[in-house]
Amino acid sequence: MPRLMELNRYIRDVPDFPKPGILFKDITPLLRDAGALRDCIDQLAARLDGKRIDAIAGIESRGFLFAATLAVRLGVGLVPLRKPNKLPYRRVREEYALEYGHDALEMHEDAVQKGQRVVLVDDLLATGGTMSAGRRLVERMGGEVAACLFVIELTFLGGRAKLAGVPVESLLRY
Repeated sequence: MPRLMELNRYIRDVPDFPKPGILFKDITPLLRDAGALRDCIDQLAARLDGKRIDAIAGIESRGFLFAATLAVRLGVGLVPLRKPNKLPYRRVREEYALEYGHDALEMHEDAVQKGQRVVLVDDLLATGGTMSAGRRLVERMGGEVAACLFVIELTFLGGRAKLAGVPVESLLRY
């Protein structure tokens, strides 16, 4: 098992961002420190020990940072899950509800093959809506979601419940 650095000390609290009453968990200090970032990726990879993984899917945009690094570490490909109209090739789309309105994720129609075991990665689990949409995209294309990994989980928002039936791992829980 890799050394577990105290990653909490690399998460900065930013009050009232992006709006009053929100306490934003800022990961940029973690990204800035090579040792902390390495330990973070080591810990995410350790959550997958013994699992057959064919691809890592990263959620735009901060999830890309962890997903790409993890994919390289594990020697598997990366599947970008993007906001609408950012991908150049034929896409599949999954919409999801936000607190006020809707959004969507897209991926290329050939990004996941039938039977592939895919790990979904994002920086933060809040309400679970975005990751649930990513899960549905992978499953619609015939892939199997092997796990959902997060650096941070805001437990009080209950997002884990929306991912029932899939292993969910988070390094830091608030």
